[in-house]
Amino acid sequence: MKLHSLLRHAALLGLLSFSLGACNKSAPIEGAAPAAGGEKAKKIAFVTNGVASFWTIAAAGVKAAANDFKIDAQTLMPAEGISDQKRMIEDLLTRGIDGIALSPIDPTNQTELINIAAKKAKVITHDSDAPQSDRLLYIGMDNYKAGRMCGELVREAMPKGGTIMIFIGRLEQDNAKRRRQGVIDAVLGRPDDSNHFDETSAVLEGNGFKILGTLTDQFDRAKGKANAEDALAKYPDLGCMVGLFAYNPPLILEALSQSNKLGTVKLVAFDEDDATLNGIEKGTVFGTVVQDPYMYGYKSVEVLAGLLNGKPAATGADKFLDIPARKILKENVAAFSAELKTRLASGQ
Repeated sequence: MKLHSLLRHAALLGLLSFSLGACNKSAPIEGAAPAAGGEKAKKIAFVTNGVASFWTIAAAGVKAAANDFKIDAQTLMPAEGISDQKRMIEDLLTRGIDGIALSPIDPTNQTELINIAAKKAKVITHDSDAPQSDRLLYIGMDNYKAGRMCGELVREAMPKGGTIMIFIGRLEQDNAKRRRQGVIDAVLGRPDDSNHFDETSAVLEGNGFKILGTLTDQFDRAKGKANAEDALAKYPDLGCMVGLFAYNPPLILEALSQSNKLGTVKLVAFDEDDATLNGIEKGTVFGTVVQDPYMYGYKSVEVLAGLLNGKPAATGADKFLDIPARKILKENVAAFSAELKTRLASGQ
């Protein structure tokens, strides 16, 4: 079965699981083998920040770890943003959840909710952190460093410099802010400063590059594609488009194809959507920086299972379990796709 078919099949299963859990509040949390000896299994929920192929990969990791550690785990994907995510967390607490792994959509405004949840269950964050909350630890990568890796790809794709537009879902998330800033600082040749923030509307110049701005879409795919189309129409000399959420690069590819600019305008991506990986193979995407969503899911379940059994998480004083990012280019995309296919199959 081709990779895109596996992704589509897994996405349908993930969305069905979400629908059942969201619509039937009395339904048991699903996804794992029962505990040994007939004991009641501890219950864990892995809550994402949206619906995307990225999270389908993470869900496969959740399922594999649930089976390995004999714990009851479910993946929930909020389709309607922060209010949907808040409802899910409140519902899980009402149902007596034992552990929650959460990717906060707006950590500043969700700190109180996370702290309430942390009084009733073991709570960790993944993918995007809420460092001021009472979460026990963060599992993921350093998004600023990963953003700088993406910025390095931009410089490799455009060795003579040029104009750039950045596309991202939203900037309320901690990971999004840091990722975008890392791209900007690497492209412009700035030193490391993850605490800095450039306004989205600012035109930024340096190192032979001009960053025209950052366009957000709030996880609205139609808006995301319209942003790409508008940028191509407004800036006929646009040199590079950078898509920083998993669904952004495929939407940009559609806009480039419709405007007959595939291969003419460089595309640098983030994450491992099937269309992005195919684009790298075809040469229409220069490269992408990938996280490891499978391990986000797997490690979240492993850590929570350990915490619920009195085992402390193996992290340093910063309470950060680092799962590093890596660059995917034409020379290693085939091997990466094969690895991803195997992982998805393990989560079926």
